[in-house]
Amino acid sequence: MKYDMMKTELGGMLGRALEANRRGRLSTFITGPESPAIAIFDPTRVMNNQEGDWYGEHAGKWLAAAARAFARTQDATLGENLTKVATALIERQDADGYLGNYAPARRFMVPQPPRPLSWNGEPALRTWDIWTHAYLMLGFLELHKARPDPAVLDAARRIGELCWRTIVQQGIDITSLGNHHGMSATVLLDPVAELYLLTREPRYLELAETILAQAEARPELKLLSKALAGTDAAEIATGKAYQLAWNLVGLAKLHKATGRADLRRAIETLWSNIREHHLSLGGGPFGGVANRSREVFNPRGVFEPKAYVETCSTLAWIQLNRELLLITGEARYAEEIERSAYNDLLGALAPNGEDWCYYSFANGRRVHTTYWRCCKSSGAMALEELPPLAYRVTSADTLAVQLYGASSVEATLAGAGRVKLEQHTRYPGAGLVCLRLVDIERDGGRFTLQLRVPSWAEGARLKLNGELSAAELKPGQNASIERSWRRGDELCLELPMAIRTHRRVCQNTQESRAPDGSPVAQQVLHHEWLALTRGPLVYATTLIDGFKTEETIRLPQALKEVPAAAGSEDEAPEIEMQLGYREPIRFTPYYRAGGREDGAWRLTWLSLAPPQS
Repeated sequence: MKYDMMKTELGGMLGRALEANRRGRLSTFITGPESPAIAIFDPTRVMNNQEGDWYGEHAGKWLAAAARAFARTQDATLGENLTKVATALIERQDADGYLGNYAPARRFMVPQPPRPLSWNGEPALRTWDIWTHAYLMLGFLELHKARPDPAVLDAARRIGELCWRTIVQQGIDITSLGNHHGMSATVLLDPVAELYLLTREPRYLELAETILAQAEARPELKLLSKALAGTDAAEIATGKAYQLAWNLVGLAKLHKATGRADLRRAIETLWSNIREHHLSLGGGPFGGVANRSREVFNPRGVFEPKAYVETCSTLAWIQLNRELLLITGEARYAEEIERSAYNDLLGALAPNGEDWCYYSFANGRRVHTTYWRCCKSSGAMALEELPPLAYRVTSADTLAVQLYGASSVEATLAGAGRVKLEQHTRYPGAGLVCLRLVDIERDGGRFTLQLRVPSWAEGARLKLNGELSAAELKPGQNASIERSWRRGDELCLELPMAIRTHRRVCQNTQESRAPDGSPVAQQVLHHEWLALTRGPLVYATTLIDGFKTEETIRLPQALKEVPAAAGSEDEAPEIEMQLGYREPIRFTPYYRAGGREDGAWRLTWLSLAPPQS
């Protein structure tokens, strides 16, 4: 992302979250070399670290998120902190490029001893060393984009050179350097491909292709070939959601570097599998049921409202959709980003911008996690992904509006020069989105505005300066309006926000044979749930009758919009589920259900009573 091409400001729900993140996590967690997440890189501590921990990841994550926040806001204090931290880290980088926090005998340049294969493919010696370096590279590269500095870029390059020597020249198998059958190490593909795209240094491309080849040679992983074959996400390595999605981000960048069509097919095939079978209603990868880990995808067909959504995996899913959006421009990827952002991402964030949920549940208690947990830094990164994705110049004369919500953008278009567009809306609480051209360098200049029509927006309408437009609006696709524009022009998109019900089924069929040998199938489990959405927002209720964590209902008699409670953070109405046989149940947007307080319960899915015979 080139920060000088566009200037975007987000308001509304996303703008408030970004500001809370800047004042909270990004301004308090790391302030300089003395902060715990940076102090662990002190040479004396490093020489004695035999623990195999992953805490070093926070430095790179903070650099990446804080650099983007600085580029947006020019926050002087944040800029000073970035300088102090980057300088300290660079000073601590070894001559060979190593910048981890592991003692020499535990570093990724040392081959792992052999060990019997475990269910989750752990190396003999627990290690997150490659993982830490992957995030440090991304952090340095993001800082260099925000504020070009040869020393910062050189720090990333030196890590890349060390990895090239270790993996390409020395021949160490990267899949032996991380758990989940190597997926926790092959994430290096992302920053290495990014480094190549920035520098065009051939050895970084060679390294990226070597990482992919080694992943293909690992029978449990075989990322590319399994994706091309349509293998379910739960059956690739351990099915770890975070790592698998991050590996796909790396594949997408390698596709951009090489143009290989097989990479794109693999990514899109696995994306469709995750989208159809492994996402919560709020857009986060979920699982952790019927397996041995909280953070892996469920087997296909297993649905459980108490499944885990790890905030880290929501970050990786947003990043994967970012890459596919940049490659294809297709509306479905922007819609997935928006769905994740307004529901599972904001639903994991506390109003103070510092506290996050490690795990979120469609049905479960909200729990704010502890100091060192990975998801606090991942959530901060995910929020900073959003401003550059709200708008995009897709060609010399096309400005795409990709995320809806109060905001503004300044961009340069060939036919009009510098333009400034403001988005006036109460979205996602209301469906009227008005785009006002408040400034244009060449009045009457011709360009195209591209608008995304959400898949749920049946019957959407478009008005230009109050007159109904004849532009074709297909749900789930982009609509383009090309014309000569003048200062003050206003384009209003009306998106109907009907309340929608969603039903999920968990079922199991036992197969056997009759005495004559013919196959017989008997259903032994069939359980249905019902949930509500309105526009892009998922809705949830709190404890039923103030104390029940579950409720079985018959199909509602009616679903009625009612005004939001006084003092609510947005103007989205609440939904009253009228059942007839008991008091109505009141639903609010999932992200703020329970007041966003630690310990609050959220119930998205209610169990449906079986049909009466």
